[in-house]
Amino acid sequence: MKSWCKTLVACGLVVGTLAGCASSDVDEAPVSPLPDITPSVEPSIVWDDSVGDGVGDYYSKLHPAVRYGKIFAASRDGKVAAFDEKSGDEVWKVDFNDLFGDDGPLKETQGARLAAGVTVAQNKVFVGGESGLLVALDVETGKPIWHTMAGGELLSAPTVAEDTVVVHSSTGALDAFNVDTGAKLWSYESALPNLTLRGTGSAAYAEGGFFVGTADGKVAVVIKSNGQAAWEQPIYVPKGGNEFSRMADVDMTPVLLGENIYAVSYNGNLASLEMRSGRVVWSRKYSSFDELAAGGLHLYLVDDHSNIYAVDRRNGLEVWSNTQLANRQLTSPAVYRGYVVVGDFEGYLHFIDRETGTIVGRIKVDGSGLFSQPQVVDDKIYVQARSGEIAAISLP
Repeated sequence: MKSWCKTLVACGLVVGTLAGCASSDVDEAPVSPLPDITPSVEPSIVWDDSVGDGVGDYYSKLHPAVRYGKIFAASRDGKVAAFDEKSGDEVWKVDFNDLFGDDGPLKETQGARLAAGVTVAQNKVFVGGESGLLVALDVETGKPIWHTMAGGELLSAPTVAEDTVVVHSSTGALDAFNVDTGAKLWSYESALPNLTLRGTGSAAYAEGGFFVGTADGKVAVVIKSNGQAAWEQPIYVPKGGNEFSRMADVDMTPVLLGENIYAVSYNGNLASLEMRSGRVVWSRKYSSFDELAAGGLHLYLVDDHSNIYAVDRRNGLEVWSNTQLANRQLTSPAVYRGYVVVGDFEGYLHFIDRETGTIVGRIKVDGSGLFSQPQVVDDKIYVQARSGEIAAISLP
């Protein structure tokens, strides 16, 4: 599937599923066959379970969250569940359609359509959806504590900072709410071009500011106390004679390491910025709408054609690249021990040596495919398949 077939929003027209893009008359780039490897690691599934019907063919960044000895996961059809971290046993499950459907905020929408979350903090589970509904659940029981409506679709995980939770909506707004009551605190608006990728990146938080990527190719820092921008910095200036070539969305969570910020844009650049001033330290030409991963002195990047790169974060110089999984619709990368792990559209989880870029192992998790970034916690990898299967994976 063409990389730009990630669902688009243009002039208010929403193409809701990846399948809609598949009908394009543009020739699709060839998908790399599963490469032959000589495995040196043998990953295994520790336990697996499922939540709802998953996300199907829809574009969704839903992935598990791990905290308080539990794994929390959600499905597009409104199911949210908690599992015991060690055994995988289900602890509780709720259905947003039952909680908020009949006479609630989902009464006039097409179901829950959960797409934002899951974030766990302050003894609460935060989940949102395309209806704009944002809900805080009790971490032990799953009972709703509060709910509110944001100003647009919620497509990425909420960010919690002390007494504040913020969500980045499809309108380009960053909305802030009180973490205990759901009361709205402020809203920061960013420019929304005529044509954007369907998606938003979550904000990162540090030193009293939320760092967030925007649809017009910028990184901004928004002050937590008042919702005002301390600075905005383009990491790529859109170029080209049509709206497609000018798309430059920063659809990922900025990575904060030391005194620097790292971010990448679609059709644009991978850049390092000074945290305090926003000054660009270095910039390199890459195009991605996925999250970055960091380990040691390297950044790990999956581009819009599913090529994988290791880049020296001190200067932006490329350390290695791997094109063996090109166009296999890879997930965002994650760092696990001495490996970079990525999932693909056939449900394989690949293990790549961090120093050489060589594929050294893989395991098939679920035939429906992996789409969201693997989560690494306490020496385990947690993945969510399109079917709703949740799996914990480790190496012997």
